[in-house]
Order: sequence, then C-alpha cells, then structure tokens
Amino acid sequence: MGNLNILIVEGNIREDSEFFIKAAGASAADNLKNLILKIDPSIDTKIINPGHDDETRKAIENMSKYNGIIFTGGAMRLNDMTDVIKKHINFASDCLNQNKKILAICWGLQVCTTAAGGKVNPGKNGAHIGIASNVIINNSGHKHFIYKDKKNKFTSPAFNFDEVSELPKNATLLSSDKVNNVMGVSFNAGNSEITGLQYHPDYEYYQMINLIAGRKERLFKNKNFLNEEEYQKHISYIKAENELLNFEDRTCEVRNWLNHIK
Repeated sequence: MGNLNILIVEGNIREDSEFFIKAAGASAADNLKNLILKIDPSIDTKIINPGHDDETRKAIENMSKYNGIIFTGGAMRLNDMTDVIKKHINFASDCLNQNKKILAICWGLQVCTTAAGGKVNPGKNGAHIGIASNVIINNSGHKHFIYKDKKNKFTSPAFNFDEVSELPKNATLLSSDKVNNVMGVSFNAGNSEITGLQYHPDYEYYQMINLIAGRKERLFKNKNFLNEEEYQKHISYIKAENELLNFEDRTCEVRNWLNHIK
C-alpha cells in the first residue's frame, strides 16, 4: 500500500483544535494522520486548514500530487454558516472538481454533502454522544468497498448533533442507525468520488469519553443528559463497548479506502 500521498483537511478552527488536543491527544487531522501511519507507515500526508486561504490555494495548485483527500470531523455546525464555514464549503467544492477519491468523515461528510447540493440540519432524532449503536449496513453497503469485512451491524465511536437531511443527487445510502438515517453514503459530484461516514472509525472510545467530559457542562445545558446518573450510565456503556471493539474492526473503513485508492 506504499507510495500513497494523502491530503488531510482539518475540520476545526484553532480554538476547537486546542480543545481536541487537550481532550483527545491530537487535533482531528493529526489524529487521522496517526491512524494512517499506523496502518501503513509509508504513506505521505499533508494537512491543511480551509480557514487559511494560502493553504487552500497551495493545495489546489498541488492537487495532482495527491492520490486522495480525507475531510476530518470537527466541532462546527453547518447552520451557523460563518465565514470560516463558507471557506470549508468552498474548498470542498473546489476539491469535487479535481477528479479525486474523497473520504469524508462526520463534519467532513456534512461539508462535502453541502458542497454537492445536499442538505444538513440538526438531527431530528437527537445526537450521537461519543457512540453510535447498532449501525446497520444495507444491501448497497454490502456491495461497497468501504464495508469489506465489516460486520452487518456494528457500534462505533461517533459524535454529532447534525445530520445529512437530504442526500446529493444520485447518492447511494450505505448504512443507517436509529439516530441518523445517513451513516454511510457514496456519491459522485463534479468529477470526484465521495465516500462519507457520519461516525468515527478514526477515533477510540477513550478519546470520545474525554471529549464528552470536556463538553459535559454544555451537554447538560442542552439536555443531552438530564442528570448525573444518566451521564454516568452512558459513560459506563461506552466503556463496556470499548472492551468489545478491536482495532481492525473499528478502523476497517479507513483501511478499505486506502486500499481502494492504491
């Protein structure tokens, strides 16, 4: 799997990256880079942040050197539509016209969906707080490379309040759970191929627990948890699931995508 060169697109602004570093041990982009190098140390990576105009300009100029692009997760929310969010969407739009294979994770999926003409809104069935339970792969998903060797029903690290509410034109739904209908999706836009995941094969459960702890006050304020007992029960559930999930099962989507772009 050597000689690949991957462009990793950071999904956080600096303030949120600092929180991720403190809680999860690395920024979203560095965390993904670390996973890629664990899977294959020979892969080259370049990290950019779409909020920085000089970085996006250079990335587009050098796009021919990259075998694929990965858009990471992040803490921003599409409906806020700040100037920085617009830059993320604009960069994703540019990437869609670069004839690339793209893996879009969580926030990355939402950005690429928006750039391709789909819609993102607050989740109508609630949020994933550190974990997505019983994600089910559908018939189309079974035929898709991203789910090679993946169990039909699985549980995964996940953290999102928003969901893809309208798929881009000609998109194929690959997996769903009770919280979000769109958990895995594939679509073509511009002249690029996008595979999107609403959950996080790139994170470990202990990182999710730390992110939850760092957001505890906000989660209580938003009534994601009604009391301390409910909060602790949820943390215990994630810890129990951590005992059942091994590295190969958790990360197989990233490994499958890397194999796909060889």
